[in-house]
Amino acid sequence: MKFDEGFMHSMQEAMTLLRTRGPAEATEAIQRALRGGAVDGVRDTAQEPVIFPFAGTIAKDVTPHTARGHSPDVEDRGHFSTHAYSNAAGSRQYRLYVPAGAVGEPLPLIVMLHGCTQNADDFAAGTQMNALAEQHRCLVAYPVQPQQANPSKCWNWFKPNDQHRENGEPSLIAGITRDIIAAHNVDPSRVYVAGLSAGGAMAAIMVATYPDLYAAAGVHSGLPAGCAHDLPSALAAMKGGKRRGATAHGKQANDAPKRPMIVFHGDADATVHVTNATQLVQGFEARHDGGERRHADAGRRSCTVSKLVSPDGNEAELWTIHGAPHAWSGGNARGSYTDPSGPDASAEMLRFFLEHPRRG
Repeated sequence: MKFDEGFMHSMQEAMTLLRTRGPAEATEAIQRALRGGAVDGVRDTAQEPVIFPFAGTIAKDVTPHTARGHSPDVEDRGHFSTHAYSNAAGSRQYRLYVPAGAVGEPLPLIVMLHGCTQNADDFAAGTQMNALAEQHRCLVAYPVQPQQANPSKCWNWFKPNDQHRENGEPSLIAGITRDIIAAHNVDPSRVYVAGLSAGGAMAAIMVATYPDLYAAAGVHSGLPAGCAHDLPSALAAMKGGKRRGATAHGKQANDAPKRPMIVFHGDADATVHVTNATQLVQGFEARHDGGERRHADAGRRSCTVSKLVSPDGNEAELWTIHGAPHAWSGGNARGSYTDPSGPDASAEMLRFFLEHPRRG
């Protein structure tokens, strides 16, 4: 790459923007310069990560995001950056995708919780949620569970200290969510949480304990809140051998659905038994207008979709995917635990979320 005076001037302008307006605007200025938008004839063919060294703050890396199956000129517009959040329960890093030109109207926020052995980049690549967020103008956050917190990097959905509001891991995830709302132009009525496997189980805990924060939840191959209180009961629940109800303190869980929920589960899942999907929508009932249908798209697995409603009007969808394993349905093979032959869970989740802003 050749650097000239115009390029260096653009870098100085970017550093000024970093101090006055933040990393998003500074990154746009740098990327314009690298693409030749600010300096004719200067172009970054390597697209290396940009590191912001700024005294008094933690440097945040911003890298272009690309996902197979979507137009690169759409995906490369936004910013995928690394941040950190801390409270009395500890600290967690998270990745945040902000679509290009995220100014003006308040945008929805989706908090995505990865499964065991995964990380934010892996989960983003597999779900392709960033590409969808660019198209539909949403922010997407990916909290990261470190190996220090769990040897397999699982969210600790089965531990009593990580199942309650303002305690343990729920407090960290809620804190990350609130930080993003405070720092960005987020529509507080359109904040959602979703996850896969252990992340799905934690998403169920989050929507149950923070109905004032999340408008709806998406649970893929997960388990209901309060179904386990230690590792043995977690393994039993995963095999479908323990019914929902008993909590860590021996009380009955409140089965009244607090928010809308969309659930995906493969009926050939050998890791988390499909009966957990039915238990997740306990408290919802079949709609009177014919709420179940079976369909199959060309080249995709067939599935049964049940549309449900709670007595107080919260809606739910249960997608049972026939022959599907323990994997994100319709996901990209670049990510782990994906099933590209399934229906597109990411697109359906986002559609469901945008149809269900928080009521009240």
